[in-house]
Amino acid sequence: MTHSENMLFGMGNPLLDISAVVDKDFLDKFGLKPNDQILAEDRHKALFEEIVKRNKVEYHAGGSTQNSVKIAQWMLQKPHKVATFFGCIGKDRFGEILKKKAEEAHVDAHYYEQNEEPTGTCAACITGDNRSLVANLAAANCYKKEKHLDLDSNWELVKKAKVYYIAGFFLTVSPESILKVARHASDKNKIFCMNLSAPFISQFFKEPLMEVMPYVDILFGNETEAATFAKELGFETDDIAEIAKKTQNLPKENTKRQRVVVFTQGKDDTVATVGDRVTMFPVLDIDQNDIVDTNGAGDAFVGGFLSALVQEHALEECIRAGHYAANVIIRRVGCTFPEKPDYH
Repeated sequence: MTHSENMLFGMGNPLLDISAVVDKDFLDKFGLKPNDQILAEDRHKALFEEIVKRNKVEYHAGGSTQNSVKIAQWMLQKPHKVATFFGCIGKDRFGEILKKKAEEAHVDAHYYEQNEEPTGTCAACITGDNRSLVANLAAANCYKKEKHLDLDSNWELVKKAKVYYIAGFFLTVSPESILKVARHASDKNKIFCMNLSAPFISQFFKEPLMEVMPYVDILFGNETEAATFAKELGFETDDIAEIAKKTQNLPKENTKRQRVVVFTQGKDDTVATVGDRVTMFPVLDIDQNDIVDTNGAGDAFVGGFLSALVQEHALEECIRAGHYAANVIIRRVGCTFPEKPDYH
């Protein structure tokens, strides 16, 4: 079975990344950690006004899930529109940019467009090889299951897919949409993937996260997210292999598929459950000087992984493709990529 149109389905928060190199004073002024992802609060309003005035500011289409499906599409190249994406934008200039960028990436994006809220943005505050992300969801937070996902023409696209991916970030927006898709995948023995996405998801959205967990076939996360998840669930261990194992063994609906847990650790080995064992996969070597910014590295890893997954490759091969994509992305600003992958 080769990959065809709409085989990969993603749903999440479409955001326009506003990315700039800042200094420690800037981070301190807005109470940001160097490497974190948070939702914007009132105290961050000025941050968005200030960051656009920086001399080297760049605008890129972003949003975690949207980044991942774009990278998957880029890795696959042909046919176009293997990846479908759902999310909510505003009827404005930023929304138009996101539509244009999705089209250029050959992703079949079907946005729910509304005019209550402007298109969401994400300030990527870069210091060295760290990135602190502050997301102002705005329109992205207005996604409505009954206004979009439930429409016959849209649900048909969901049904066409074989692999589903939704970042944990979307749990703050529409857990009912996630559950509908997750249950469909589970009932039809298709593959549903999710991401822990950020420490705050496990901390403050644990309930919806654990409601979806029984349907999760493949769970992604990084070392910080894994540690926070373990703490929230009372695993009483900070050994990442042990956390992966315990996460794999959480209750699961579709017993035909054993859950796979994949934790990335930046430059350290990626940890994955392979059957009943936990295996370490070394990442590709990169010279520190070649790292431009790590924003999008995790999303790119997932995108590469998904591109191999829709082709029904083995787990080891999916991880290799993920490592390749992440290695390409960290050499560039934001989650951007060259015209074609050089991957074999």
